[in-house]
Amino acid sequence: MRDFIFKKLVFIVILAVPAANAGEMLASKAKLHQLDHGHEALLVSALERVRQGNTRAALPLLEQLVEVNPKFKLAQLIYADLLLAQSRPIRDFGNLSSAPYQQIVALRDEAQARWRHHLSPPQQNRLPAALIKLSKQQKHAIVVDMNTSRLYLYENNAGEPKLVQDFYTTIGKKGVGKYLEGDQKTPVGVYFVTGFIEPEELPDLYGDGAFPIDYPNVWDQRHGRTGYGIWLHGTPSATFSRPPRDSNGCVIVSNKDLNTIAPYVRVGTTPVILADNIDWIGRDEWKKKQSQFDGFLEKWRKDWESRDAELYLSHYSKQYSGLGKNYDSWVEYKRRVNPSKRFIKVGLSEKSMFLYPGEKALLVVTFEQDYASDNVTRRFIKRQYWQQDKDGQWRIVYEGSVS
Repeated sequence: MRDFIFKKLVFIVILAVPAANAGEMLASKAKLHQLDHGHEALLVSALERVRQGNTRAALPLLEQLVEVNPKFKLAQLIYADLLLAQSRPIRDFGNLSSAPYQQIVALRDEAQARWRHHLSPPQQNRLPAALIKLSKQQKHAIVVDMNTSRLYLYENNAGEPKLVQDFYTTIGKKGVGKYLEGDQKTPVGVYFVTGFIEPEELPDLYGDGAFPIDYPNVWDQRHGRTGYGIWLHGTPSATFSRPPRDSNGCVIVSNKDLNTIAPYVRVGTTPVILADNIDWIGRDEWKKKQSQFDGFLEKWRKDWESRDAELYLSHYSKQYSGLGKNYDSWVEYKRRVNPSKRFIKVGLSEKSMFLYPGEKALLVVTFEQDYASDNVTRRFIKRQYWQQDKDGQWRIVYEGSVS
């Protein structure tokens, strides 16, 4: 009877699915990653045994977990509930009278987020649509699905993204779509790591260090979004993990996970894509999109080399702004300059392309541009934003140098 009562409570917490499906999904995930997430794996294994009605098998797993990680508050709570259920009926998830109600709710949300991920992992042959192309210098990329509280670390495997590992994560208290300073929301978009702040330079709140990202980027600034200090950082020394929505806008992982991720992060290069929901696509579709966008960029390059100003300008949206000019001044400038050149040569290397989450048909392109004409030579890193216009054509709405 006690086992039944506790099993019922866990059903409420984890929104259980049929046992056969759960087992197949967990086996599929283990085969996919071939990784042991350690503490999370123990927790999920314990929950699975409780869900199957075998609380006696779950108890030693939770006992082991709280012994090796006493800071894991969710594990502590479930372990306490399970022990209590051995002696008397319990009525709800989190039966510690000393724990505030909001804390219990937050821990329940964490349990649901971890469990749902383990039952619905991304399929091996599917990729985040945002990761169109990684440059050779971008050895890794980070993609965060803020709806499922999951951070994915990808490696650049000969040009194709390959999942390395995924991690439970925390975002802003008020959710996603940052617009104003202090709104406690996490931004949605394509960002890049700008540095690393050592733990000795930070309050304990930020754990084992912080990677700032470039919010607000040029697209945020164009849309009047304000705020600063959006970081990927760790947890306080006395805390293993935080609830799914508990930051002031930052992305938070456990210190253990931060230290796992840190060696793969390269300042100025590693993209951090913050998505409200990841759009997963098959590899064939991914290759098709990559070829399509490569074609846009190559056509722009060739039309620039042609010195035909009208062909070149056909790649620019009337909403364009960049390099200190709006569309009209850009048109006037290029109509005057391009035909005056005896030759133009444009080389593009280290190209990366990312579809911008939360926006309709917006692409962020970064590359190293090697420009030469009869009187000018210049090499620098350029970033462009391409957007699909109403007529279906993709055009540049912004471009500028990357400092």
